[in-house]
Order: sequence, then structure tokens, then C-alpha cells
Amino acid sequence: MEHPNLKYVRGGELPHMFCQGCGCGQIMNALLFAIDQLRLDTRKMVAIGGVGCSSRIPAYLDMYAIHGIHGRTLAYATGIKLAKPEVKVVVLTGDGDCGSIGGNHLIHAARRNLDVTVIMVNNGVYAMTGGQVAPTTARGLYTTTSPRGNVERPFDICKLVETAGATYVARWTTAHPGALIQAIKQALSHRGFAFIEVVSQCPTIHGRHSLGIADPVENIEYLRKKSITRDQAAKASAEELNGKIVVGKFVEKRLPTLEDCYRELEAKVAATC
Repeated sequence: MEHPNLKYVRGGELPHMFCQGCGCGQIMNALLFAIDQLRLDTRKMVAIGGVGCSSRIPAYLDMYAIHGIHGRTLAYATGIKLAKPEVKVVVLTGDGDCGSIGGNHLIHAARRNLDVTVIMVNNGVYAMTGGQVAPTTARGLYTTTSPRGNVERPFDICKLVETAGATYVARWTTAHPGALIQAIKQALSHRGFAFIEVVSQCPTIHGRHSLGIADPVENIEYLRKKSITRDQAAKASAEELNGKIVVGKFVEKRLPTLEDCYRELEAKVAATC
């Protein structure tokens, strides 16, 4: 029996290039379940990826797709939404692509309330290029560029985009597939800047070298055990929260989008001509 989501996959593009046990395949599948359940028209969708493991996901999706340069996914998304506001744009990006070189675009896209859905896959390192320390790498973890342990504090990118003005913010892990699908459905249905961080296993690089866990299933169990809900976190002490992954929906509100503001400006200009 054929998998129901194969109808959204480009012909001839499988098997994929992800490592065995990589969470990117799970995340792509969650996105396709959300698209299918919402009955979205993929002919009116654009998927954008930058550089990194997760940024390869758009190459497998049977819709308009852009595989761009490092950190510039939201620059492409801004141009598309201003030219064709009716198109639904999904950005597939990684913690390095989005939170480091693309950090400035991320802040301003959230500030402007650009009407796009961003799914940021966080595997804790620059996995595709060998496992260097990333903005999300936990303190003390060993990477190829922190052989004695990472000394830097990691970014909480959900808090960053919330502060910048995002109108939908959530975080889940690959160990929470049902909740992740529901969050993607909410994000795709939301008008405004919708941001989902998905903490994902990387058994080949982060798991094997930083955590000492090479087995994919054990990596997923590690994420499950480290996760704590938003409500549980609100009652926990700072010591209890140390090293935990806080999951849940953090923001959902409605504000005018960037596209709304431009349409309003166009109307004002047209009225004076």
C-alpha cells in the first residue's frame, strides 16, 4: 500500500540524501501530513531552503521550490510574498542557517510580521559540514570546533523571534510527531509570521560525537526524556530547567501583516493619483 504522502513528493527524488535516522525525514513527513489534512493546493505553495541538511527538504516536495544561498531564505520569502501575497510560503531551515548567518533576516521578518511559515530544524550543530559548534549548541558539548567543550551560551531562538514580533511561535521535537503535525497545521493556517522550532536528532554527527549516542531510536528517546511542557516549566526552578527542552505553543496572536501594510499603502497612493 502506497504511503499517502508520496503524492506530494517529486517523482524520482527518493530515496533521499539524509543520513539513516536523521530527523529531517520525519519533519518532512509531518509537513506533508499537515498539508494533506488541511487539503492545501500545493500548486499555490512555495518551499524555500537555504544551506544545510534540513534545507534539502524542499527539493523533494512537489511544489514550487527554491534552494537558495546560506541564510537568505527569508529574503527570498519576502520578495515572493510582496509580489504574490496569495501564495503560501514555507521556509525549511536549520539552526545555523536561520540563527547565525540568517539571524538578521529572521529578526526583521518577525518584526515585519511577514506572512510565512518557518520550520527551523535544530540539531544542535552544523551537521552537514562536519559538526562545528552552532548558535544552539548546549554549553559543555564537544564539537569539531569546541574539542574541550562549548563555552558559549546557546540561543533560545523561540524567545528571540517572540521578542522580535512573531505572531505564532512553538517548539516541539521529533519525539512528539502528533503535536508537531498539529503545530504545523496551526502555523500554515495562521496569517502572520509563524515560527516552529523542531529539535531533531542527528545520530551521525551530534548524537555520535557530542552525546555519545549513535542509535537513532536512542537519540529520539533522549529528546523525549529531556523535554518538558511549557506548563511544567512555569512551575520548575532554574535548576530543574537546566538542560531541559521546553516544548509547546508560546505565542499566537493576530496583527497586521507586512503584506496588509503594503496593500494599505498602495490604496493611499492610488487615492492621491
